[in-house]
Amino acid sequence: MRKIFLHIAVLYLGIASTYAQTKPQKAVTDSTQYKSRKLEVEEINFVSAYYHQNGNNSAVTGGIGTEKLTDFANTIDLQMAKYNKNGRKNTFLFELGVDHYTSASSDKIDPNTISSASMKDIRIYPSLNWTQSNESTGNSFGFTGSYSREYDYQSLGGAFNLTRLSNDKNTQIDVRLQAFLDTWKVILPVELREGYTGPGSEGNKNYPSSPRNSFSASFSLSQVINQRLQVLFMIEPAYQHGLLATKYQRDYFTDGSLRAENLPGKRYKLPVAARFNYFLDDHVLIRTFYRYYLDNWGIRAHTAELEVPVKLSSFFSISPFYRYNKQTGTRYFAAYGEHNPDARYYTSDYDLSTLNSNFYGAGVRFSPPKGVFGWQRLNMLELRYGHYTRSTSLNSNIVTLNLKFK
Repeated sequence: MRKIFLHIAVLYLGIASTYAQTKPQKAVTDSTQYKSRKLEVEEINFVSAYYHQNGNNSAVTGGIGTEKLTDFANTIDLQMAKYNKNGRKNTFLFELGVDHYTSASSDKIDPNTISSASMKDIRIYPSLNWTQSNESTGNSFGFTGSYSREYDYQSLGGAFNLTRLSNDKNTQIDVRLQAFLDTWKVILPVELREGYTGPGSEGNKNYPSSPRNSFSASFSLSQVINQRLQVLFMIEPAYQHGLLATKYQRDYFTDGSLRAENLPGKRYKLPVAARFNYFLDDHVLIRTFYRYYLDNWGIRAHTAELEVPVKLSSFFSISPFYRYNKQTGTRYFAAYGEHNPDARYYTSDYDLSTLNSNFYGAGVRFSPPKGVFGWQRLNMLELRYGHYTRSTSLNSNIVTLNLKFK
């Protein structure tokens, strides 16, 4: 069920400030430039999103059936900072996320029930990051701990981040290493559970809870070419092992048999990306992004994105965007009833199929000097809408609200 949050997570990452606001600095009255060591709140961000999708290729029912799903996601983060005796800045970022979703396809795991527990659920995911930075050099490092829990799984995560800047501050290198240790219940379709005597019962197995561990790294190099052009190059290798198949998803074979999804227990991923930001003038910024993805399951994908924030006034901007994705699917995919009975690995999950998709929309951002609606503490309000269509007939809409308090 974790895959349903993909589009929302991507959009969250896209919510970024269009233009930086320079905060007035207090006059220095002490020649020692003393900085308080008291822990102070720097900013609070609240993000709320409503997501709705529809389609007719549910993996739970073998690649056919409803994919109707809604998700209401909310996150709040609190950023606090203090200086140590050596003048280093210590930043603490606490984030709490709570999602509530309903999924019609999940209710088909056991269609004999009126409404199973998996049809709707709440996901809770807190995290805490500590970063120490040297403001004179721009260098920093930090650690993150995270936790996530929902109906059929829980996850523990840890990460390390490192930033290094050149002496002229025009070149920046970022490194991030992270790991997620997951445990999730192995829920089989009802007809494949132990004790069931209907069609497909010969495949019964009693699966316990199973681990799935994910390890990834991110290495990026950003460079200021000139006053107008900035570029960034990034590579993000990843490795997963454990139970990577979703066992409550059905697969149907050419001989009429039925089995639970089965995929390799190891997966290597290698995304490579580049971003170019060009300041056309003081009012228009052109953001371009390209990403190439490959893994050892045979998936290959190209993603290209264009966003053009336009500053209509000193505190109001609009940002239309468009993203295109073209994917070659895994060798293990086949549609409903088309799997070879001799196949070792098999899936009818259309997320892993050959497809292309379009995602487009726009955002508006308010950041008036006297605060939004005259409230000085409410520094910024951003509202974004996106519409997603996929060649497999899946379509979705998402509305996201971002509030920043300072």
